[in-house]
Amino acid sequence: MIHASNIRSLALAAGTLCIISAGTASAQAVANCPLRPAVSAERQMLNCEAGLSITVERGAHYRLADRNRDGRVDAVVLDSKAALIDVDAGRVQGGFEVVTPQAIAAVRGTRWAVDVKRGNTSVLVLRGRVAVNKVSTGQGVTLGQGQGVDVDRSRSALRVTQWGQPRINALMARLGQ
Repeated sequence: MIHASNIRSLALAAGTLCIISAGTASAQAVANCPLRPAVSAERQMLNCEAGLSITVERGAHYRLADRNRDGRVDAVVLDSKAALIDVDAGRVQGGFEVVTPQAIAAVRGTRWAVDVKRGNTSVLVLRGRVAVNKVSTGQGVTLGQGQGVDVDRSRSALRVTQWGQPRINALMARLGQ
């Protein structure tokens, strides 16, 4: 039996997430996710295939991944700081995931932000729906527009909340939005 706390480790060890490139927000790009100049040095924009864009906060530690090994990015392994993901379901087949030490956030098509800091992952949905699973327990919730969840390593239940505008604005400002 596979325990939920081992999901991330097993996925990486088994090659489910084939790492395409590694680095920090200042030095990463792959063939179908070239860097695009950002308006500010505070963030980096990856203009991936049509229908997929990723904005990463400066100093973020992340890796792009190709889970099915088809040469296309379909996941971000985010260990620190924030990322904004925009996925158009009509153009990106198979969905997209953000994997953090505490959570896995997966979508078919939407716009959402993920923030990793101090043993906590926060997920905010700006458009569409996002499924978030807690790595330590396997518990999952589905978020809609304006909803968020804070995920830690404890065994406590996930609680979906409607984020207030000040919290949304603070995160979006870090991502140049």
